[in-house]
Amino acid sequence: MTRTDVFIVGGGPAGLAAAIAARRRGFNVIVADGAVPPIDKPCGEGLMPDGVEALRKLEISIPPEHSHRFRGIRFLSSGLAVDARFPRGVGIGVRRLTLHRLLIAAAERFGITLLWQTPVTGLDREGVHLRNEVVRCRWVVGADGGQSLTRQWAGLDKYLCDRTRFAFRRHYHLVPWSDCMEIHWGPGCQIYVTPIAADEICVALVSRNPRLRLDEALMAFPDLQKRLHSAPRTSAERGAMSVTRKLRGVFRERVVLIGDASGAVDSITGEGLCLSFRQAEVLADCLVTGSLDRYQRIHRRLARRAVIMARLMLTLDWKPAFRQRVMRALNSDPGLFRRFLTTHVGESSLMDLAGASLTLGARVFHA
Repeated sequence: MTRTDVFIVGGGPAGLAAAIAARRRGFNVIVADGAVPPIDKPCGEGLMPDGVEALRKLEISIPPEHSHRFRGIRFLSSGLAVDARFPRGVGIGVRRLTLHRLLIAAAERFGITLLWQTPVTGLDREGVHLRNEVVRCRWVVGADGGQSLTRQWAGLDKYLCDRTRFAFRRHYHLVPWSDCMEIHWGPGCQIYVTPIAADEICVALVSRNPRLRLDEALMAFPDLQKRLHSAPRTSAERGAMSVTRKLRGVFRERVVLIGDASGAVDSITGEGLCLSFRQAEVLADCLVTGSLDRYQRIHRRLARRAVIMARLMLTLDWKPAFRQRVMRALNSDPGLFRRFLTTHVGESSLMDLAGASLTLGARVFHA
């Protein structure tokens, strides 16, 4: 009968990060996933500087030849634009498949057992059920995504909030025209443009309309549509859900959740992967001490900044006239946008964010 210290259900980035963090602290770790790697997921494919730093703490670096750096964030809306550099470090655009391959290679390097095409079919007091076997373990980590079966089996599928938007992504063979990750604001949607290689970009649409697709949405963005019109497509359009979800709890007895299984913030923040990587480090420390209640407290604290930033950013999705007033206010004081970005990547406090918000509010009101 197979035994291990930590059994991780789900071999995506969150599960592999949790496995690596636990293995670095001396645990024997098994990861199981029903999929064939590498696993893709439609997303904006941009890592903020804090996400890059979180990866470094897991001893993972992204080769320059398989990625592209960007220096900051740019907002564009109806002829107005504002951007700011990151206060420290750079962001990295990288294909989701490339990132997953790097995480798999790191897990293999650390001696983690990876069971692909091996779905977990249930839990019991002894361990987890595979097809014809029970693997006994001390801890079960659910990293099986937003529709987590582990979360259901453990009785943790109770939400404090649950909201969904819809995302669609496509890649283009095109030299990046900007050293920023761009967010184009339009009627009821946003389009993200992330440089991911010297000759390739990722374009992702997010909206509340499950039927809205990139080609239709681009009609509201004529400048962007013109850039993309003759560029060869290097991938098919793929869709996913962008979920905002907060759970009542992220552990029960010896079962604990991480990544999207444990809740999620809207993809507009670009912080989903960073949160997973940071959760992995905290979880590994808490497994050492056996203190999962501490993990739950820190888990909530880690998500707080991203949740607040998502709410602030999505106010721009309210009404076009209001968004334009905000954009004009930010455009008149570029340092103000820089203050928001500094908080977004964790380089200033929420008190600094409150001050910037008050200043912005005054400028919008008097505009």
